[in-house]
Amino acid sequence: MAGKKKPTVSESMPTLRQMLVRFWPMIRRQRWLVLGSSGALIAEVGFRVLEPWPLAFVFDAVIMPLAETPGTPGSSAPGGLSPMAFLGVCAVGVVLIAAMRAGSTYLRRVGFALAGSRVLTQCRGELFAHLQRLSLSYHSTKRTGDLVTRIIGDIGQVKEVVITAMMPMVAHVLTLVVMLGVMVWMNWKLALIGLAIVPMFALSTKRLGGRIHKIARVQRQRKGEMGATAAEVIGSIKTVQSLSLEEIHQQAFSARNKSDLREGVKAKRLSARLIGTTDVLIAIAGAVVLFFGARLVLDRTMTPGELLVFLSYLKTAFRPMKNMAKYAGRISKAAASAERIVEVLDTTPEITNRPGAVDVPPILARLNFEAVEFGYEPAQVALNGVNLEADRGQVIVLAGPSGAGKTTIVNLLLRLYDPRQGRILIDGVDLRDYTVETLRRRIAVVPQESVLFAVSIRDNIAYGAPGASEEQVIAAARTARAHEFITAMPRGYDTMVGERGETISEGQRQRIAIARAAIREAPILILDEPTSSLDNENTRLVRGALRDLSRDRISFIIAHDLSTVHDDNVVLFLDHGTVVEQGTHAELLTRDGPYAAMYALRGGGDGRRPAEKAHALPG
Repeated sequence: MAGKKKPTVSESMPTLRQMLVRFWPMIRRQRWLVLGSSGALIAEVGFRVLEPWPLAFVFDAVIMPLAETPGTPGSSAPGGLSPMAFLGVCAVGVVLIAAMRAGSTYLRRVGFALAGSRVLTQCRGELFAHLQRLSLSYHSTKRTGDLVTRIIGDIGQVKEVVITAMMPMVAHVLTLVVMLGVMVWMNWKLALIGLAIVPMFALSTKRLGGRIHKIARVQRQRKGEMGATAAEVIGSIKTVQSLSLEEIHQQAFSARNKSDLREGVKAKRLSARLIGTTDVLIAIAGAVVLFFGARLVLDRTMTPGELLVFLSYLKTAFRPMKNMAKYAGRISKAAASAERIVEVLDTTPEITNRPGAVDVPPILARLNFEAVEFGYEPAQVALNGVNLEADRGQVIVLAGPSGAGKTTIVNLLLRLYDPRQGRILIDGVDLRDYTVETLRRRIAVVPQESVLFAVSIRDNIAYGAPGASEEQVIAAARTARAHEFITAMPRGYDTMVGERGETISEGQRQRIAIARAAIREAPILILDEPTSSLDNENTRLVRGALRDLSRDRISFIIAHDLSTVHDDNVVLFLDHGTVVEQGTHAELLTRDGPYAAMYALRGGGDGRRPAEKAHALPG
């Protein structure tokens, strides 16, 4: 949004926290793993605090006394131990503390990484499920490749950064807090000197981090655009190759790819500047602390071992700042990705169940449209005051020119959209008072262009009724006149179908789609001219299958080829969203109106009377 302030790296953290808050129920499921990892984290911090002390004891209790009184190797160390024994104890202590810290670090890293992976994997599943629930009006304004990038790339970006950067930084921040406390306890003046660089670090992070986040946001958007372009081209590769569009699409993709490269290089340069600035500031702080600390040692107000411990703590305490600089670009990218994820999750589906919605009964008697009005855009009218009645066993043919509103009626019936005004009733109950899930289960659809999935033929048919038995799948295939060609294939019903069904013929795809509708045993049937692009033999087979499928159902047929309309089919002839004629096929032909004129152009040009034509559509 123009004029909106770009957040800095530190301000990017709330976006990532939003993800954690949103998926808190998922995090709670991993609470024992998180608690165990937190315990390992606390132990790790404790061992880090202890780590420099054996070296300090050696300096103060052994090396310095020997330096002050040379030639006295028999001097006793703390606890009455000899200097060599004390050195041995300290050496063992160094190894033990390091080993226990390493073990705690391992448990913390593995535990948090496992918890983060599980939560973000569930997050990806939630995002995918939410996208499937979003209304068609949302998907019509988004590019498929960009949405896929959000599911795969953006979740992956957040997941990778949370595990490799964010969780280690939690450990470093806790270490920082504890060590600062110890440093203030040891010498508060030196602690203040060391912390004097923090405001300068915050200033440089704010200045450079904001620019990094801005570039990261553009990069994520660019990757979404590249994903959308790639998905569109690959999804329509036949058209691309047929029209020789490869070079045009390659140039468009390359332009975005090069732009992404430039932005990436710019972000790396800024990250490198931030890392370099941080290293210099930390070196300055260390030098100043060393200078004043050495003077305190010379004044005998601090021992050399204490100065050594203090410098060790200072170095460890500054590690989170170094990591913040190191991971600035990645954290910004994760924040930008999180924004894109939250944007989708914050989108509310337009089509939802009303409070108290009930299931649609399995047997239906009547369906009504009452003065239904609808438009895909606020200023657009796709349907204007449509009224219709359909009873069980009746076939309603939707006819009219392109853009007349035929598909819109079907979309409203499926509740892919809701009417602006008017009502759609099933057995006297408003469609919106039924649950969306059961409504769509009560409707079987045979689209004009059959869409199959890259699974077996058996699975494609069974998608119509998940959990269907083998017998039901075969019975549906027989109804669709598909059993014979399926069993003739080398693997029969186990034959894998290519993406969108490209490995089988169009007629075979259509019959599998009819089988998928048949196994559903739904009381409402929608047919979108399923024979429009088939040859004569496949048309004959599909017509027979559709006649069997439409028995005892309320059937809607979007008809483009009017020569196939049956005499007793009820026809709604639409034009610009309005029903201009309504009646049986035979009645409308005698009125010599718009339907008869279109029929003469599209269906009745061979001079035969309607009764003499092949009746393809159910009657």
